[in-house]
Parts: sequence; C-alpha cells; structure tokens
Amino acid sequence: MANKQGSLSINSENIFPIIKKWLYSDHDIFIRELVSNGCDAVTKLKKLDMMGEFSPADDETYRIDVVVSPENKTIKFIDNGLGMTEEEVNEYICQIAFSGAEAFLNQYKDKTNEDQIIGHFGLGFYSAFMVADKVTIETLSYKDGAKAVYWECDGGTDYIIDDSEKTTRGTEITLYLNDDSTEFANEYRAREVLTKYCSFMPVEIYLTNADTEDSSEELEFEQDTNTEVVNEDGTPATDSDSEQETKEVEAPKPLNDTTPLWTKHPNDCTEEEYKEFYRKVFMDFKEPLFWIHLNMDYPFNLKGILYFPKINTEYDSLEGTIKLYNNQVFIADNIKEVIPEFLLLLKGVIDCPDLPLNVSRSALQNDGFVKKISDYITKKVADKLSGMCKTDKESYEKYWDDIAPFIKFGCLKDDKFNDKMKDYILFKNLEGKYVTLPEYLEAGKEKYENQVFYVTNEQEQSQYINLFKAEGMDAVLLTHNIDTPFITHLESRNNDVKFLRIDADLSDNFKEETSEEELKETTETLTEVFKKALNKETLNVKVEKLKNAEISSMITSSEEGRRMADMMKMYGMMGMDPSMFGAGNSETLVLNANNNLVQYVLANPEGEHTSIICEQLYDLATLANHPLSAEAMTKFIARSNQILSIITK
Repeated sequence: MANKQGSLSINSENIFPIIKKWLYSDHDIFIRELVSNGCDAVTKLKKLDMMGEFSPADDETYRIDVVVSPENKTIKFIDNGLGMTEEEVNEYICQIAFSGAEAFLNQYKDKTNEDQIIGHFGLGFYSAFMVADKVTIETLSYKDGAKAVYWECDGGTDYIIDDSEKTTRGTEITLYLNDDSTEFANEYRAREVLTKYCSFMPVEIYLTNADTEDSSEELEFEQDTNTEVVNEDGTPATDSDSEQETKEVEAPKPLNDTTPLWTKHPNDCTEEEYKEFYRKVFMDFKEPLFWIHLNMDYPFNLKGILYFPKINTEYDSLEGTIKLYNNQVFIADNIKEVIPEFLLLLKGVIDCPDLPLNVSRSALQNDGFVKKISDYITKKVADKLSGMCKTDKESYEKYWDDIAPFIKFGCLKDDKFNDKMKDYILFKNLEGKYVTLPEYLEAGKEKYENQVFYVTNEQEQSQYINLFKAEGMDAVLLTHNIDTPFITHLESRNNDVKFLRIDADLSDNFKEETSEEELKETTETLTEVFKKALNKETLNVKVEKLKNAEISSMITSSEEGRRMADMMKMYGMMGMDPSMFGAGNSETLVLNANNNLVQYVLANPEGEHTSIICEQLYDLATLANHPLSAEAMTKFIARSNQILSIITK
C-alpha cells in the first residue's frame, strides 16, 4: 500500500483540545477503554469461531497484553482479536463516530468535567489522546488475504496510514505519553488502574514491563555423574541443597478473573466461594452476614451479588460500595440512579450489559429503563429478606441487629420496599425477645393502648426500665441513629400509634390513685422550695404519689421537646432555643410525695439542710436520666462528701 495522509473526518479542528480536556473526568479511564476495545475484538472473533466462520490454531489462547516502557514513556495494548483491514481503519478510526460535531462542541466546550460524556458519541478509542502526544496502530485482520495496516496520529486532525510489518492477527496500539501522563508507563500505576477497571473482563489480561529483563527463567544445572558437587564451604551438596538453588519457572498469571462469581448460577456457587469473593473484591475480612445472588435474563439482563456486611454501628459509617459493571467492565461505584439509594449501604457488584458503558448522570436520571432496574433490585432484596423471616426466622432474628439499619433506611427511602417489609420489622423488647409492632401493641393494649415505649440507652434509663418491669410493662430497644426518623415514619403510617421514650412521662400504672387537687398545695410549696434552692426559675416541677416509695425524684422529658432538641443537634442548631419552635422546656422534675426525703423538704422548707437535699435530689434524678456536665458532677461529688460528713457528726 502507498503511504497515505489525510485529515480526520470532523467538522472542527477544535475537537482534540476538547477530547483531551473534557472527554472523561478521570484520565486513567483510557486504559479501560482500550482494553475494552481489545475484549470486544476477541469476543467477536470467538462468535465467528462458534459460527464456523473462523478457525483458530489448536494451541491458541485469546489474550490482551498491556506493555509499559518507562524509558520510552509508552504504553501498548495488544490483542489477538479480529484485527482491522485498511477499509475498517478508515471507517472506525479515521472518522470520529458521532454526528453533529458542531453541536457537541457547542455543548461541551465550556462544560465542567462533572459528567462523563463519552457514551453518547462513540469516542472510546480517542480517550488515548487525553494522555498521549502520539498514537500508533498496527493491525492485521483475520480475513484471508488481509494486509497489515499502520496508522499514526499526533493528536491533531492529520493522520498517516501505511503498510505494516505486523504478521500476527490482531491489533497493537501504542501511546506515546505526554509529559503530564508518564505515570501510566509505570508498571505499578498501570497495574493499579487495570485492577480498578479490568479485574473481571472476559479475556485474560497480562501486564509486562518492556524495560525489565525476565528473571524467571529456569536455572539449569548440568551435573557430571563422576564429579562431586560441593557447597561454597567445601561440604558435599545434598539433593535438598540443589533443590533450593533451582528455581522453577512459573507460568505468567493474568491480572483478571475472566469468570467472576456473579456470572455463575447460584446453584453452582459454594458458601466459601461467596466469602472469598467478598474478601477479594472489598478487602473486608469480616465475614458478611449473608448475600443475595441476582440472576435475571428477562425483561433485561442483570446479574450480581449483594452482600449484607456486619457493621460495628458505634464506629462504622453506614456506607457500602456497590460496583456497577457492563459485561464485566467496571463503570463506577455507587451510581444512585441505577442502584436504590438505601442499598448503597450494602457491598456488592451488579453487572447489567443493557446499560450504556459511559453515560452522564443526568441521562440516567431520565431513563425509564434504569428505573426498572432499580425497582427490580429493590424487589429482589425485599423478597430475600421477607422470605428469610418466613422460612428461617431464627437466622433472621440472629441477623436483625445488623441488618435493621439497612431495612429501616430502605423503608424511609422507598415506599415499595416499605410496603413489602412493614410486616417484617422486628423490635427487641425488655426480655430480649423480638416482636413485631402489632405483637407489641396487642400484648400491651390493656396498660398502654396504641403507645410504644422505647429505650435508647439501657444504662442511662435503667431506673425507668425497672419501673416498667415491676409493673409488668414492656418497652422496645431503639438504640441506632436511624431510629429517630424511623419512629416518626412509623407514626405517619400508623395514625393512632404514638412512640414515647421510656422517660417521656410516668404512666398512671406507676402511681397511686389521687386527684390533682389533692397534690396542688404540695406542688406549689415544693416548686417554690426547689426553684430557690437550685436557682432555676424556669424549672418545671410535678408531684406524684408513686407506688415505689424508695424513689425520691425522677426527670421526665417531653417526647416532642426532646425530638426537637435531637433534630436541632443533628442540624447543628444547638445554640438556638427549642421554644422558638414551640417545643418549650422539655424536662420536668418529678417528686415522689411518698418518699421520706421529699416529705422532709415539704415539712422543712426553711430547714438547715433543705437546700442541700434539694440539690442532691435534682442531681440524682438527672443522673438517672443522662450524664451530668463536668461542672455539675464536680459539685455533686463535693456535696455527697458534705452530706456524709453531716451524717457522721
């Protein structure tokens, strides 16, 4: 073939600066694009083989080689796939494959690089020019009589096409890296990127360094049978000595797993394989609780594995990793448009060939097909969880504390998921048993109809828990951050049900029957005494006759006021007054008129020790509700010592 020159078939010479700057937000993705092209070439050739239109050599194995040369600042991509004829090079390489280049330029020339836009325009090969000053191609088609072709372009709109001396089928692309991108000629950097994007591509991928001599050759030892072999110290050498000096040649291993676990049928996968895959992909050596294997062919093709990880809720953030693939080619992590938001708490892989390999987030948001995928994944997860609850309740309860945050978050974020899971939400009660909301309400309908009492801290709320147990009343444990919005969600879905923290108020079950009028005068007197002793004019005081005379004082916090305070804390509004939002003062000091100390204060409002007793009763009540501040704790300890001194005089 005669040497030919030409210009790339595009409408503007400004296309390459835009490709270099805006084609992808991550420049390392060119490795994925060029390896993917090689995989496609091999896959198509395999199909021709299956159709009887091509016959490979008996000992031939399909592969892709990535060869780096730090000295030459190059990176090569070599495949033994279809290859291209001169006509195909002209069609696929010399013409940038999209229509309306001017519209493309106008749309993206001033665009920030938030979105990856390549998927709409077929520019995968040209990602090479993001990192290369020059790109060459040598290719030989599988077709009988085809001639090898050489193509070269220096990043402008001009190219050269000529004969090539290549004698093996396939394509070899060489990138001469620019000064800003020489990192990709480093073997370790290239390996890092290949691991990121190409770990599960369907064709074996090998990485070599052209500048490094092969040091894995087998060492041969010719030994004369009449000559004694000795060690350096002169002692006779043994067989084991010789074995230690002999290095066996290890066959090179591909970087990737061509048949990842999600491509197999669930029945063909063992428990250990699932766990090993989890450890390998997510570098998490805590065993997952369980997993869901997705395997769907109709109405769309989708495969994957979702793992429910074990979370230390005190320290771990509720953030997982869902890796999205297209035909085993990595696309991205945690694409919210494809994967339901609440499932991003999980760890897993999803492979959907029907999704475009590269596409902007805005396009995904408006894609009805993507919404169907998201709905399908939601349904499969709900089916797995509800099915486990029905058929393996023991395991479901064992996992509940770990999976509860996932399920509750899902109910908050997805109405369809909520509808499927609402009957399978469990609550651990004071006896350590798991009950559903209807079961709890049914058991307590005589003592607390349509009220759900809950505990957020068993240690801080132990006094209240003991009161409940003494009266045969139950409460549920809600100790996770997500429980605050979740109980609000449940109240909105169950209009008659009200959630109250165990210290929100004192139930009539704990009190002796008495009228408000009977305690009115007592309340007025004790309120005045305690406000004066504590120097708290806004203090709320309530007097009750509790059945348990040993309890002197307690703190109750109104549910509404405390939830408002929690919300303000969550949104960094701690300096603001809850009363601005109508919450008022949420804390009330409850005094037990049946207690001896309270009776002493009532009988001796001006007594010598009345003030110190009031302060102590208030701090004791506070301690049983929540920790004291540093200053209050210091005063409490000093006062306790003072009281002991008075007693021992």
